[in-house]
Amino acid sequence: MGIFSKKKNENELALVFDIGSSSVGGALFEIKKEGIPKIIFSIREPIILEDKIDIDRFLFLTTKSLGTVASRICMMGIGKPSKIFCVLSSPWYASQTRFIKLEKNTPFLFTAKLADSLIQKEISLFEEEHSAKFIHTDNKIRPIEFKNMKTMLNGYATPDPFNKKAKKLEMIVFVSMSGDQILKKIEDTIFRHFHSRDVKFSSFAMASFIVARDMFVHQENFLLVDIGGEITDISMIKKDVLNDSISYPLGCNFMIRKVADSLGCTLSEAKSLILLFKDKHAVASTEKKLEPIINKLKTEWLSEFQKSLVNLSDDISIPATIFITVEQNLADFFSEIIKKEQLTQYTLTESEFRIIFLGTQTLHSIAAFKDETNRDPFLIIESVYINRFIC
Repeated sequence: MGIFSKKKNENELALVFDIGSSSVGGALFEIKKEGIPKIIFSIREPIILEDKIDIDRFLFLTTKSLGTVASRICMMGIGKPSKIFCVLSSPWYASQTRFIKLEKNTPFLFTAKLADSLIQKEISLFEEEHSAKFIHTDNKIRPIEFKNMKTMLNGYATPDPFNKKAKKLEMIVFVSMSGDQILKKIEDTIFRHFHSRDVKFSSFAMASFIVARDMFVHQENFLLVDIGGEITDISMIKKDVLNDSISYPLGCNFMIRKVADSLGCTLSEAKSLILLFKDKHAVASTEKKLEPIINKLKTEWLSEFQKSLVNLSDDISIPATIFITVEQNLADFFSEIIKKEQLTQYTLTESEFRIIFLGTQTLHSIAAFKDETNRDPFLIIESVYINRFIC
């Protein structure tokens, strides 16, 4: 899309929506192709938390929050964005790193046409493998993102591989996709406020990987742990390549539901109690009730974390550096849980875990802000990724 603004000297605006499993965020930012993006407005709306998850109801509540965010941004009257992006977190997409190999006895020419045919074949295979994961059997799958992370000819990484001859080709590609019905509901919601269906989708896994990789250039091996409302995602990066990802259905909300159920209180009260307990501000009687409950929940979350790392590692060492994305007020809570993890009984770890929270303090220098604009870590990561690699 071109720039919709009538004044040629105005900066080009882009709009990004962050769709997670506990909230929806949105930010308008000025595209700076030769520098860092400038975020001029951002907002976040929680998704109503309910006792049980029904996927249709969950999608309805998510798009409702998206509509609120879109309406607020539209009503600000800052300007019409020329580009609209939507970054999805679990459970709204599925992704996989695919390893493509082609070997022949005689040298062959590696062309863009050959690369495209190999990639399309992998996308089709991925669609077949993951179509059964979506609730609605009639829901078609739509690819939303493709990234070629590394190409090797005859065993050597080649940044410019086209029109070169080789006997052996290896490509490492990242593919993500989502249910067509999910994407259409998102597109319809955005259209009602911005009258555009030209929405480009991508995954938070890829955005956070690229930003973490480029911020910490000497850290070629690391884990990304995204703790959402309903799901925890873990991605393993080895030699600057997103090797594999795994998820388990225990995010922040499972603790809130369990505390509410154990104490017979509302979900809102349970969340407040967890935060009070975490900050050591709960009264003695409440702390006494909460301590065994929360310790049990910590153990349950950590157990799934350990199992996921074992399944993810596939007999290779686990990187020691972990980048965490989670709600700011729960960063220390989950960091402490992970620090207690002792994985040496399962597999070889590089060393003791070093945990870095990708919060506003860590990310402060990679984006600019207008006046007192809210600093939202997820929207900062996504704006930087979009500004540098998509715009």
